[in-house]
Amino acid sequence: GFGVLGCWFMSAFENATKYFHACESLEGWEGCKQYVAEGAGFGGQCEALADISTLEAYTEWMAGLGKGPLVGCSYVINGSGWDEENRMAVFFGTITGSHNGEGGPVPPTGKETQTDYVYACKMNADDKVEFMTKVWNVSWTLRDLGWAA
Repeated sequence: GFGVLGCWFMSAFENATKYFHACESLEGWEGCKQYVAEGAGFGGQCEALADISTLEAYTEWMAGLGKGPLVGCSYVINGSGWDEENRMAVFFGTITGSHNGEGGPVPPTGKETQTDYVYACKMNADDKVEFMTKVWNVSWTLRDLGWAA
């Protein structure tokens, strides 16, 4: 068996997985907050997310994007993993969406994107996400959707 230590790690990874699905299912902060530490931070080295520094703000941004300009979008997990030493959960996903809804920087373009991304979730001692980094080639997505040249 895993013993007590193994269960501890599984709980952290399970919570991270539940957080990932809640966020990607566009549940916003209400659906995500139970898996997130108070004051949890967010980082992503891309222009579209430059002003977002909290996980609460990121989950709301995702919900707004998926219920607005990319209404009907979907995601798949291509792979995931747990790093015990660093208490880090990693998810590699692909989002598919078309700009058919209202919102976004231009009127609906009808153009589609299939974009890969990674969530790296640092888990705290209470098995909650304390910081998440999103690795995402935003310029690829913006070009696909017709939002940038």
